[in-house]
Amino acid sequence: MIDILTYLVAFLLYSLVGWLIWRSLYGQSASQAKGEESAAKTVRYVHYVMLVPLMLHALVLYRTILAGTGLNLGVGSAISLIVWLTAFVYWFSGFFNRYQGLQTLLAPIAAAAAIAVVLPLVFPSLKPLENTEFPAFKAHLIVAMSAYSLLTIAALHAVLMTVVEYQLHHPAAHSLLTNLPPLLAMEKLLFAILWAGFILLTLTLLSGVVFSKEVFGQPLTFTHKTLFGFISWGTFAALLIGRQFYGWRGRIAIRWTLAGFVMLLLAYIGSKFVLEVVLNR
Repeated sequence: MIDILTYLVAFLLYSLVGWLIWRSLYGQSASQAKGEESAAKTVRYVHYVMLVPLMLHALVLYRTILAGTGLNLGVGSAISLIVWLTAFVYWFSGFFNRYQGLQTLLAPIAAAAAIAVVLPLVFPSLKPLENTEFPAFKAHLIVAMSAYSLLTIAALHAVLMTVVEYQLHHPAAHSLLTNLPPLLAMEKLLFAILWAGFILLTLTLLSGVVFSKEVFGQPLTFTHKTLFGFISWGTFAALLIGRQFYGWRGRIAIRWTLAGFVMLLLAYIGSKFVLEVVLNR
């Protein structure tokens, strides 16, 4: 009963945070200075309130994943964990002035987190993960989840850059995301996130290949997950090399980022969804 109540409260608080930000930012006319000032104050206030559902979400993940003797990281818990890490990174970035404009994204992120927090109930883990007693496995899992979260944020930035670019070519078009930073600033941030995520993804793949016996308790086996993982790594590597030596930017960077993210999604979440939900294994 207490666990269900925690899920419910976290869901309601995430929904409340998203609604408050949406109403304060998008319910006011952009030409009204007082409305913009009031909206900014509401966002700052709600930014601190966001900590409560984040903590409840973390508690839900802790009880779900660490319940029993092993790690229960099913597809629902995996998606929930990645969304929580993404929400936490955006929430934490709100304490830095140069990223204040990105706080408008807390509305859709809070809405996504509200759905993600109840996913472990909808798609419960069928069985605990094996070999979780190995320290190497735990380190591998932490690095992998961090890489997925950062690259999820990179994909979201790529989508937002598309919106900002559209606004530059269609200045008369109305957009709900008028408070985003300039395109060049977002592009610089995108590649900073990509580099961090790429380094962690490299460590994830290396630990899985070189220390497969220590991490998974068995020699490396070639699977669809492995294939898509390396395709994703190659896509991000090509993008970063293209940026470094050929100055890739704009739409090219956006397309390559999204392509790499789709491959990464198929490598982990896609594989787990097929195995656990479709094949029920």
